[in-house]
Parts: sequence; C-alpha cells; structure tokens
Amino acid sequence: MEKTVGILYSSVDGQTLKICKEIVTHIENAGFKTELFDINDFQSSISKYSIFVIGASIRYGKHNKKVTEFIETHKNELENTNSAFFSVNLVARKPEKSHYNTNPYVIKFFNATTWQPKLIDVFAGRLDYQSYSFVDRMLIKMIMKMTNGPTKTNQPIEFTDWNRVKAFSQKILTT
Repeated sequence: MEKTVGILYSSVDGQTLKICKEIVTHIENAGFKTELFDINDFQSSISKYSIFVIGASIRYGKHNKKVTEFIETHKNELENTNSAFFSVNLVARKPEKSHYNTNPYVIKFFNATTWQPKLIDVFAGRLDYQSYSFVDRMLIKMIMKMTNGPTKTNQPIEFTDWNRVKAFSQKILTT
C-alpha cells in the first residue's frame, strides 16, 4: 500500500506553510503522496493517511487555539495513526531551545495535552518586521530585546534550518 501523508498547518505569517511545502517536496521526491491542509479547511478523516503531520506556529507564546481544539477533537484518530508534530517559533533560533525537549513552548504544549505523536520537532521561524502591523512590530521588538534577539533590521531574517526540515521529512517516512 502506498503511503499517503496528510499535513495540516496553522500559520500566522506564512513560515509554517513554507516549511510544510518544503516537507511536501521532500516527501513527494521520495515517491510518496501528500495532501496539505490549512487547519481551517480540513474536512477529511485522519485515518485515511499512513502518516499525519501537524505544523503550528507560535505567536506571543501560544499556538493557535484551533490546534489544541483539533487535537482534542481528533485525538483517537491521531493516536491510531502514525503522527508527527512540529512547532515554529523564534525562540528556537537559540541552539539551547531548538529541540522539542528544550523548547519552552513545545514543552508547555505537550504538558497541556495527552496526545503523544511518534515524532516531534521544532524549527526556528522568520523575523520580518516590515510585514507586521505597528502593534505587532512593537511587541515583537520588545520580546526580541528581552531575549537578546535582533530589534533592528530592514530585511527579513530567516532562522529556519532547512537541513533540519529535510531530516524531519525523512524521519516522517520512517515513522
């Protein structure tokens, strides 16, 4: 039976979607089928997939509440399917917080749920002050200042380690 990978994402500024598309490319290049869904558009059954992946971004310290709601609603299906989860956040730009068991947002997320996917990872996101609203720009700059991150940049900074994304994609296929 051919593996089909379902990938569901929740993205605020588009980096999680960009990562998902990269994962799709790696998986399809390996000869497998994929289906990609925005969390707002999923109307299928998780059980029809060999592997189901959820990717979610962080904004102001939290994943979108729809991610938690989705997991609670589909918990039985997720537990009966090979599943994977990844988080995208700027804190993961720091090496000591770039793994699921050292990233405070991922730790907090899994402390709040009983779902345990077979594969978990975290990727650093993208910082693009020019694309944010004034309020978001000020809040994110304040957070960056508190965490010793860049507060002045005219160009977006992409912190995502694309080699790690590729490695995660390969792990998905062996799950």
